[in-house]
Amino acid sequence: MGERLRDADVRGTLEFGKALAPMSWLRVGGEAEVFFQPADEDDLVQFMELLPADIRAMPVGVCSNLLIRDGGVDGVVIRLGRAFGKVSIEGGRVLAGAAALGQHVARKAARAGIDISFLRTIPGTIGGAVKMNAGCYGRYLADSFVSAHVLARDGTRQRLGAGDMGFGYRTSGLSDDWIVLEAELTGPRRDPEAIESEMDRLLARRSETQPIRERTCGSVFRNPAGYSSTGDDDDVHDMKAWKLIETAGMRGARVGGAQISERHANFMVNTGKASAAELETLGENVRKRVFQKHGVWLEWEIRRIGNPRREEKENAGQ
Repeated sequence: MGERLRDADVRGTLEFGKALAPMSWLRVGGEAEVFFQPADEDDLVQFMELLPADIRAMPVGVCSNLLIRDGGVDGVVIRLGRAFGKVSIEGGRVLAGAAALGQHVARKAARAGIDISFLRTIPGTIGGAVKMNAGCYGRYLADSFVSAHVLARDGTRQRLGAGDMGFGYRTSGLSDDWIVLEAELTGPRRDPEAIESEMDRLLARRSETQPIRERTCGSVFRNPAGYSSTGDDDDVHDMKAWKLIETAGMRGARVGGAQISERHANFMVNTGKASAAELETLGENVRKRVFQKHGVWLEWEIRRIGNPRREEKENAGQ
């Protein structure tokens, strides 16, 4: 497939056999068959218009919520760079490029007195946050969403409103090969100092309860009832993924270099030299144990992409 794209007329970076592990927060994964980082929006549009329909396109951000399998990713992996990271405030609305980090967007909004403070604690880009309806501490991207400019697989640009997005718990109806270009967000108007204080409080809480200095990829599994794991006094729902994992005896469980965090049972850690296969196997072991103990199948929140290594496929078929 790569041969069909070697002569593509692009101004951005087009690479073949690009290692993806260095980009992943878990530091695992194989190569992208083709990797494209467009110079700007027009460069991306032109590339998508010319990309043959039978070649898969997969947009990624900073890979903070991805488990990239060891056999790599077929098709074209598209990563938006600095040209897509602009953030501005217009008339009480926040316009954030898809590559902008959520924490930067939250801070700029705070200075303008717009409270989208929950984004301060969510690793990753705005594009990914829109795609998965990211959230924490009882607030979700959908709560602040006004509209988004997106690029369809055929290269056409579209504007989608909240009613077009199909937002759900940790999900949206956006097709996997559609690319978010920019999101328009809003939030309650508050005193900037009060918002900064709230963000400091949320960051301190995250630091106390999550393994933020280790190689993790955020929460591994969705909460079965669709509630946010806030840990606050009014958050008393029993169906939280971390609690089910802990009571199933899986806190600290390991497969090779992969481990369930001792600090937070819904976080998975690469302790040093874990493979993607070890991390995924550990996650499946957790799911099985929780089902045996509680009769509940946990759903992955981390997005798993790519192919297993050839020997893993052969072993699975035996």
